[in-house]
Amino acid sequence: MTQAFYSGLSGIRSHQTAIDISSNNIANISTIGYRGYNTEFASLFEKSLNTTAQMGPTTDSIGMGSRVNASTMDRSEGSLRLTDRSTDLAIYGNGWFGVSNGINDLYTRAGNFTFDQNNSLVTDDGMYLMGTMGNNIQGGVLTGIVPEVELGATGAQVPLQFPKELSFPPQATTKASFFANLGIENEPRTVSAAVVDANGVKNNLKLSFTQSETQTLPGVQWDVVATVESLNGEETYATQEGTVSFGADGALESTSLTTIDNNGSEVVIDLGDGFDGIRATNAEISTGYSVADGTIAGDLIGYDINRNAEVVATFTNGKQSSVGKVAIYHFQNEQGLERVDSTKYRPSSNSGEAIFYQDENGKTILGAEVLNFQLENSNVRIDTALTELIIYQRAFDASSKLITTADEMIQKAINMSK
Repeated sequence: MTQAFYSGLSGIRSHQTAIDISSNNIANISTIGYRGYNTEFASLFEKSLNTTAQMGPTTDSIGMGSRVNASTMDRSEGSLRLTDRSTDLAIYGNGWFGVSNGINDLYTRAGNFTFDQNNSLVTDDGMYLMGTMGNNIQGGVLTGIVPEVELGATGAQVPLQFPKELSFPPQATTKASFFANLGIENEPRTVSAAVVDANGVKNNLKLSFTQSETQTLPGVQWDVVATVESLNGEETYATQEGTVSFGADGALESTSLTTIDNNGSEVVIDLGDGFDGIRATNAEISTGYSVADGTIAGDLIGYDINRNAEVVATFTNGKQSSVGKVAIYHFQNEQGLERVDSTKYRPSSNSGEAIFYQDENGKTILGAEVLNFQLENSNVRIDTALTELIIYQRAFDASSKLITTADEMIQKAINMSK
C-alpha cells in the first residue's frame, strides 16, 4: 500500500508536467516559428519479479513510480503561410535565424521581420537580424554591383541595415557592338544603339551605311557615317565618317571607324570580325541590333530577399545588386538548445556553439533555402496535441485515484486491527 502512495504521487507530478507541456503547445499553435515539445517518461524505480522461466529473453520487472525523463523538441518543420511582406522569411530546411540585441545572441525559426525607423531588419520585439553586409553602399550610393555576398565567420555577423534612399550612379557607355547583314544591293542601311554619356543621359548612336562609289574587287566597300544625337533628334553631338570593307563572301575584313565622342565620353564602335557583327552576304537582310554597356542613373525601388538569402536592391533603371546576406546558423545538437521564450533559443554546452555549413572547397553555404513572402507556422498539430492532453489528463486522474484507493485500504486495515 505504501508503494501505491509513491506510484500515485510520482504519477501526479510527472503527468502534471506533461499536461503543462502539452497545454503550452496548444497555446502556441498559432505562434509563428514555434516548435512543440514532447514528454518522455521513465520509471522511478523497478522491482524484479521471480519467475520459473529459464533464460528468458526479457527481464521481468514492475515499475514503481514514474518521472519525466526529458522534454524533447519536435524538430519537424511547420507548414508555410503566404504573406504580403517581402521581409517575412521562412527557412525551408534545417537552420536558424540569428537575432541579437547587442548583448544576447539568440536563434529563432520565426521569420516575421520588419524594417525599424533606422531601416534595420528586426523582430517584433526589436532584436536585430544578423548577417553579412555587402559593403557596396557608401553615402546612399551603390558603389558596385555584387552578384553574391559571401558569409563571413559566425562571430563576424552584424545587424542587417539598409538605407531607405539608395541611388545607382550613371555609368557612361564605353563600347557599342553592332550586328546586321547589309546584303549585296546598293541600298542604304541603318543600325542604332542607345549610349549613355558622362552626365548619365541616354543618347542615340546611329550608323548609316551606303555602298562606296569606287569599289575594289573582289570584295565590296561601304561608306559609314556615325552620328551621336539626342533621343529626340534635336541636338547632334558628334559625326564621324569611315569606310567598311567586306570580302567576296561578305565577311568583314576592315573598318576605319573605331571611336566617336558621346557628349564628352569616348565610345568604341565595334563592328565585329568576319561574320560575327556587320556583314554583307547574299542572305536575308536583317534590321540589325546592338549591344552597349553603360547605364543611366536609377533610384531604389525596394529590397527583396531571394532563396539564397541574398538581400537584393532593385533600381528604376532595371539594375539589381546584392547588398547583404541573411545568416543561417546550425548546431551539432539542436535538442540541447535552451528555450528563452516561445520562439527564441540560446546555445548550451549540449547544443554546442552556432556554426555555418561548408562545402568540400571550404566555402560557406546555407544548408537550406530562404523563402520570402512566407512564414513558418507552428509545427504543433492540434489533433495530436489534444489527444495527448486527454491521455495525460486520464493518467493524472488514474494516479489520483490510486492514492485515494490506497488511503481507503489503509483505513480498512486500521479498522480491522481494532
